[in-house]
Amino acid sequence: MARLLTEEPALEAVAFATKSKRLQMATLGNDTGGRLAQRVAEALSPAEGASCGIVGPDGICAKCGVAPATHAEIGRVVVKQVMGNTLVEKQTCPTSVKFWQWRDLRWPKFVPREAHHLTADQAHAEDEWKTLALLAAGCLVAGVGGYAAERFAAPGWLILALWVTAFLCGAWEAAEETWHKVREGVLDVHFLMLAVALGAASIGAWREGALLLFLFSASGAMEHYADGRTRREIGALLRGAPKTANVVFPDGAVLEVAVAELAPGQIVRVTGGQQVPVDLRVVKGDSSCDESNLTGESVPVPKTVGDTALGGTLNLNGILDGRVLRPASQSALQKIISLIENSQKMRAPSQRFTDRFGTKYTYGVLGLSAAMFFVWWLIFKLPPFHSNAETTSAFYRTMTLLVVASPCALVLSIPSAILSAIAAGARRGVLFRGGSAVESLADVTTVAMDKTGTLTEGNLQVVNVESFPPGAETEVERIAFNLDRFSDHPLARATQRYARRKGVPEVVPDKFASVPGQGLRADFGGKTFALGRRKFVAPEADTSRIEPSDGAESWIGGPGLFGRISYRDRARPEAAGVLRQLNAEGVRTVMLTGDRRAAAEKLAQEVGLSEIRAELRPEDKVDCIEQLKEGGKRKVAMIGDGVNDAPCLAAADVGVAMGARGSDAALEQAAVILMNDKLENFLLALNLSRRASRIIKQNLFIALGTVSLMVGASLFGIVPLAVGVAAHEGSTVLVVLNSLRLLLGGSKKPGAATV
Repeated sequence: MARLLTEEPALEAVAFATKSKRLQMATLGNDTGGRLAQRVAEALSPAEGASCGIVGPDGICAKCGVAPATHAEIGRVVVKQVMGNTLVEKQTCPTSVKFWQWRDLRWPKFVPREAHHLTADQAHAEDEWKTLALLAAGCLVAGVGGYAAERFAAPGWLILALWVTAFLCGAWEAAEETWHKVREGVLDVHFLMLAVALGAASIGAWREGALLLFLFSASGAMEHYADGRTRREIGALLRGAPKTANVVFPDGAVLEVAVAELAPGQIVRVTGGQQVPVDLRVVKGDSSCDESNLTGESVPVPKTVGDTALGGTLNLNGILDGRVLRPASQSALQKIISLIENSQKMRAPSQRFTDRFGTKYTYGVLGLSAAMFFVWWLIFKLPPFHSNAETTSAFYRTMTLLVVASPCALVLSIPSAILSAIAAGARRGVLFRGGSAVESLADVTTVAMDKTGTLTEGNLQVVNVESFPPGAETEVERIAFNLDRFSDHPLARATQRYARRKGVPEVVPDKFASVPGQGLRADFGGKTFALGRRKFVAPEADTSRIEPSDGAESWIGGPGLFGRISYRDRARPEAAGVLRQLNAEGVRTVMLTGDRRAAAEKLAQEVGLSEIRAELRPEDKVDCIEQLKEGGKRKVAMIGDGVNDAPCLAAADVGVAMGARGSDAALEQAAVILMNDKLENFLLALNLSRRASRIIKQNLFIALGTVSLMVGASLFGIVPLAVGVAAHEGSTVLVVLNSLRLLLGGSKKPGAATV
């Protein structure tokens, strides 16, 4: 509240009473649009959730996640208790109090603060498998004790106590899940397990019921272990983001502020050993950053003037001063966190089918079992509840049918494999945005690739600046920089680095416009200049006497100015090996680029591309993707990194973005993200998705085969309840273990044969 009062000149005081939930504020003048009222409510919201705890070494409260006000902020306010109200007011003269306008505000409802670290509930969920494992162990121990007590003729009360203990331990999770589902009017496999266990106990089959509950709770613990392992593997990518930053003011003063309060344009200082708080453009200093938590790249990345330092990465040595590019909520780290969170919510098409199937199938099994009870009792004349030496009862057979027909293994067959694949990929620098990406990539037969930043390193360097006629190179640099600094194209980034190292001054243009696939246009001092393709910049210019560049180029034109900037890039060292492997596996490789055909053909020969399509505009690339899909006959993946690649990524069956350095538009449209910016990891993603697809098929075969075989046998009464329990829960355990091979067994290195 002290911080809010110092930030808002018109806000003079706030009074609140937590018991009566009364809130008032005093202002000088009107609160137009209710902005101040909204800020006051937001400032008070955390107080409803939990009392504050001890402030940690990072200056943040461990409970509410808020940094306390600084001494300077607290020194500007006075806190009083007035008639049961807490009054926080600015230190001001007595006369100004007469002009305060008091108004009542609605007491804010508590809304949990959004946080991207693990909450206590999430942390508990990751370790929940341990509790379930202990319960399963308790069920096993008590069950073995009950069996031994029966064999050695122990007192009846002891035998009963041991069996009841085994049932309570084994049924604990199923009872919790069933209670929540029943309140929602839904029955699932947990209900079936409880029904069978209670039914077994009612006919004296304590051993079979305990065995069922032990295997069910053990498989549940394994399922939670797989899910928790997935969360930990993904969470390992995201080391704790910094909470404060050192802001450098124009007068040289350095003040520590909360990262959430940083605004674009501010200068932030990052010393050696500190994490970069937000995405910065380096304006001073020379160092190296460890970007492994974002990109998986273990080699430190050099940073100097003009380079981008990504939020959440670690400055290893030296001091960097950088200009804030975007708020903390839009940094590369938060962007990746959001992508990861969304990926866990996006379910595969087959998984969505089994989710719907599981519930409907449960009702079907219940109906079939009830019908078969009456068939066995009334038609086949079996005893209804009590078995004898010659035959089993109708109720016993019904319980057996319920067990073997339960779809536990089927329901787990797909999500367990999908989650394991996502976690295995995340651990190796490949982020699948949900199960759909895992399934779709396995069927890809054609891979289209962008040129710059995908097949090449994307670290273009300006090699030559020319003006025609010579003499205006400095003006060419100035106009090009002040157009390109508003673009995220690889050529524009190269121009930005070059211009910042030379100290080219920044000028704000008028009427800036971007023409997709052509270039940029803006007014400077009343004159219109353009940058981009030659035909876009100066369609009538005679360039026949100008020697063509052997690399990429940008043309600059305007009143009295015509020039060219030449760039050079090189193919990624791993590109030839990746394409050779894809071609060997029968995958068609196509390069889609806006560059000139000569440059594209030269690169294609160097890396071994199957096909090239050059001089394409963004809409042309989309048309090419549709042609490659051949009306849905082929599955096409598109690999790119820039804004101009986003439409292609969206049009392809599977969009693949290159690294955390990729543009926001590309990352938003991509289904698969190669976090460490290495092209060879596309092979890893492809092989992992194919392995996941095979494991899903194996799981479905195990689940459906077991159910079909055991249901058929149980209808003829030839399956004892104990065998049905073992087959049902055994298949569930086998499915989970088979899926965990993706996570625990490791993946082949890129380029290795698939397994």
